[in-house]
Amino acid sequence: MLRFALGGLAANKVRSALTMLGVLIGVAAVILLLAVGNGSSVAVKASITALGTNSLTVSSGSASGGARGVATPKKLTVEDAKALASSTTAPDIKSVAPVVTTTGTALNGDVSYSPGSIVGTYPAYFETANQRIEHGDYFSNDDVLNSRKVAVLGSTTAKQLFAGEDPVGRPITIGGTPFTVVGVLRTKGGSGFNDPDDVVIAPLPTVQNAFTGFGSVNQILVQAKSAETTDAAQSEITQVLMGTHAIGDPSRPDFRISNQTSLLTARESTTRTFTVLLGAVAAISLLVGGIGITNIMLVTVTERTREIGIRKALGAPRGVILGQFLTESTLLSVLGAGLGVLAGLAGSQFSIVGIKPVVIPQSVAAAFAIAVAIGLFFGSYPANRAASLRPIDALRHE
Repeated sequence: MLRFALGGLAANKVRSALTMLGVLIGVAAVILLLAVGNGSSVAVKASITALGTNSLTVSSGSASGGARGVATPKKLTVEDAKALASSTTAPDIKSVAPVVTTTGTALNGDVSYSPGSIVGTYPAYFETANQRIEHGDYFSNDDVLNSRKVAVLGSTTAKQLFAGEDPVGRPITIGGTPFTVVGVLRTKGGSGFNDPDDVVIAPLPTVQNAFTGFGSVNQILVQAKSAETTDAAQSEITQVLMGTHAIGDPSRPDFRISNQTSLLTARESTTRTFTVLLGAVAAISLLVGGIGITNIMLVTVTERTREIGIRKALGAPRGVILGQFLTESTLLSVLGAGLGVLAGLAGSQFSIVGIKPVVIPQSVAAAFAIAVAIGLFFGSYPANRAASLRPIDALRHE
């Protein structure tokens, strides 16, 4: 039976190869897209974990997305950050860094480049956000107090503006304001479409004066003295900001505090949903491959009707005819699935949109098993049709 099935497939090599290609693409797509989703999850988890378990982020708005019951929610300000930096009211807080972000175009001579973000902040930001220096140095608190026009570049921004040259000490212009580069950050590596190395970081007053104005800040990064005091620091932030924002009801804050654990949980939930969506989209191509198997096997049965009639007239039972065509359809799916596994594993060795795919072993086994099951399922109708032919009708077929 296996020999007859192989002979039937070999008789139409191009048609069989195209059918297997459909299954191959489906299996490879499932493995590769699930690997991309899993790789994205791993990258996000590593990025968040790198910030440390004692880092907290304060943002405007309540946890539900707005300021519940607050008519005019107050934005975060530098004064809020200064209140949080007080060792009297917040003894468990180690450092505070208000952050404003904007965009603009940076110029180095004739070279023009728009970095992903321009950040204005305090020196404490570098430690809290796990930004390490590679060349040069950070700007200092004295630079902040004197609103000096100095900047630290991310590695991507430095590469785009200076094309491999050392930018430390070199001038650049951002939005018409001259800056002197004092340092270049160590490469952190991208995670998806967001490149954390594509950034310009400068003293907060300088960015406010040149770009954003002296109003609210986007967020405040807070670092607790240790991982053990993170919860205490979070409580102190709540108490201080309720005072500075004149909030009497603790259930109606106009700010939200995120620690790394809650952020990691939210991101993992998001990437899990993203991975399932990718897998569902890829599974559609497997279904299309199964329909292709049905189509080809129906054509095969029609072409070999006289052969079926002769074999049945010579005494071949229904089970033999059924098994022959089921074997052919299953071989198509097995060979296509095997090649699809190899293609998926090979494709996962390359980065895709900045993400290094991480293969899920269960997805490989599942994709292969589903492809084989699809071959059996979609091949059963043509096989049954072949086995049900009456010998006299089959012999009369032209």
